[in-house]
Amino acid sequence: WRSTSSPEENNFIHWLHLILHSTVERVWWGATSFIFLSIHGLKFVFSPDKTKPQRVIWVLAFLLCLSLLFTWSWNRILYLMSYPAVTKIYMVWAHNMSFPAVTFCNKNVFRVSTLTRDDLYHSGYWMDLLYPNHTVINRSLSILKDKMMGRLGHQLEDMLLECRFRGETCTYKNFSTIYTRYGKCYTFNSGLDGNPLLTTLKGGTGNGLEIMLDIQQDEYLPVWGETDETSYEAGIKVQIHSQDEPPFIDQLGFGVAPGFQTFVSCQQQLLQYLPPPWGDCKSTPIDSEYFSTYSITACRIDCETRYLLENCNCRMVHMPGTSTVCTPEQYKDCADPALDFLVEKDNDYCVCQTPCNMTRYGKELSMVKIPSKASAKYLAKKFNKSEQYIGENILVLDIFFEALNYEKIEQKKAYEIAGLLGDIGGQMGLFIGASVLTILEIFDYLYEVFKDKVLGYFIRKKRPQRCQSDNLVIFLSL
Repeated sequence: WRSTSSPEENNFIHWLHLILHSTVERVWWGATSFIFLSIHGLKFVFSPDKTKPQRVIWVLAFLLCLSLLFTWSWNRILYLMSYPAVTKIYMVWAHNMSFPAVTFCNKNVFRVSTLTRDDLYHSGYWMDLLYPNHTVINRSLSILKDKMMGRLGHQLEDMLLECRFRGETCTYKNFSTIYTRYGKCYTFNSGLDGNPLLTTLKGGTGNGLEIMLDIQQDEYLPVWGETDETSYEAGIKVQIHSQDEPPFIDQLGFGVAPGFQTFVSCQQQLLQYLPPPWGDCKSTPIDSEYFSTYSITACRIDCETRYLLENCNCRMVHMPGTSTVCTPEQYKDCADPALDFLVEKDNDYCVCQTPCNMTRYGKELSMVKIPSKASAKYLAKKFNKSEQYIGENILVLDIFFEALNYEKIEQKKAYEIAGLLGDIGGQMGLFIGASVLTILEIFDYLYEVFKDKVLGYFIRKKRPQRCQSDNLVIFLSL
């Protein structure tokens, strides 16, 4: 095959090829230089002024820095995906603080002098006062109601000898009644029945609650056997808690003994935890028909109630709800053993998460002996008791804030998206001298290449082409 083109045509084609090649080369070099000038090192890789060994060194250096950048960035991404958290603790001072709820129970559940013949007959087996081989009549099925617990329990108007809050006198009417596993108990500053919460304006003794109690040891049930309803100890059990959570005094309370004045210095702690995946706290509302606010104690009481309903078909008096209250026989044979097993051995049934926001009270206890030799006769005369009775039955409890401040313990996210972007951006600048604008330049260049090469190809393909003879005619006519 032999070309039939004239010398003029061959010269024109050669000239056009040179122009196109030169134009493409200039466009490519200009575009690449525009990008590579923003990334340190690459301009030396493609620079015509560098020798081949120099280019190889610059290629190796650039690849090393690029690998370090990717390694560090991947490490930061893995750290972000581990959802780290830090805990911050700091003190906050306040002008006044809400006083906590104070719940106390006498260690003795029933007063022996108030037990009637029927009480002994129907509940003696439960209290370990009678043998189990007695006949139970039908009316004992509902004998252990709130009324019985309220009637047989220690009455606050008899126990409370003196009461002062912030130096002002208070009475048994400032306490509300609540039932726990210890029977009839009393709460100061519960916030129930629409009563406003009491506040304190100062720290230290004399600026909180101070009560003098008579524990009435003469009314304690005789101990003839081992049972949860009879006590080896004499005194009261106390729990200091938030008004948002019910007392769980048999598990979380501390003891106060007669013959002593016990000082309890409190510090309020506000705890804020993070929900999963950063932490383990529970951020969803409580799924309970008994409580509206989630707390660990509310969760445990709700769980124990459901456990007894499933295993004994009844509930204890202190448990919420309207289900049937356990009879004395059910208490002795099922409820008490089941609840003891649940508390001591079954750790999988009642698993309660920590709430994301909770209030706790740290305590420091100290005590002094009362009465002194100088005050024994005065107190005996004042309360019409013997000096021995005063020493064996009287106690004083003084609860106050150590200072008008509270400790805030807050769990926060240790690493977030902003930190990740900052770390990656810093490493990009350190290793390859790039930034977000460099990335935008790269995307802009890729867009231009895509538009010119891909879209331009389809546009040129759809455009009608002129034949070579037409081009020659036009050229020759020029």
